[in-house]
Amino acid sequence: MDHETQTEQQPADRQDDHRRRKAIYLLPNLITTGALFAGFFAIVMAVQDNFVPAAIAVFVAMLLDGMDGRVARMTGTESEFGIQYDSLSDVISFGIAPALIVYLWSLQGMGDRWGMLGAFVFAAAAAIRLARFNVQVETVDKGYFVGLASPAAAAVLMGMVWFFEAHGIPFEAQQGWVWVITITTGLLMVSSFPYFSGKRLSPRLRVSFLSLPIAIIVFVLLLKDFALTLWVLASAYALSAPLWTLSRGLRRRIKRLVS
Repeated sequence: MDHETQTEQQPADRQDDHRRRKAIYLLPNLITTGALFAGFFAIVMAVQDNFVPAAIAVFVAMLLDGMDGRVARMTGTESEFGIQYDSLSDVISFGIAPALIVYLWSLQGMGDRWGMLGAFVFAAAAAIRLARFNVQVETVDKGYFVGLASPAAAAVLMGMVWFFEAHGIPFEAQQGWVWVITITTGLLMVSSFPYFSGKRLSPRLRVSFLSLPIAIIVFVLLLKDFALTLWVLASAYALSAPLWTLSRGLRRRIKRLVS
């Protein structure tokens, strides 16, 4: 093949790639639509004071959100439209829906605008987090998220609502604590803390023998109290990056004092 033929093929390949990225593919975008519907369904359930189905619907949206990108990569149907559509779906399912659910569940009982402010901070933080992710996606380390991912932040709030509602514990009356948890989770989304993304995990990854009994304990807890386990795991993940950063800073100070 001569140089002239190669030159003709290269622009053609680039045009094909450009058209592929602009195309609208059915399967991954259908899954994204399912996640969007789950977020919409969660809002409808919350308005009707059905908070357990509302929280579960957000978790369903998380499952679908984790599938659409993987399906697109596996089938070679990634597109710019799909990326933007996924982000808009995430704003609703993991920003607006959890904020509204928590507000209707508890924060509106504060009797003033503080409850609305707390819910809005979470919703706005989710939108900012997703916009920042889209801008930085090509430049940041794939192994870490900058700030708490919006699905994980939503899991903290929805796990809380699901657990206390399922067990009939009137934690929604503790508006102060709910407000603090909502605000803190929102601020973690727009923070610069590095959160492990899990994208570099491999089936051949070697782990310690302690990991197996821990996995068994988590599995047993999931069977015993699914809502509590999800809430604890989501909260532990949300606190992992700040605690790791704090411990790292303390170790550095101790080394400086010793040396």
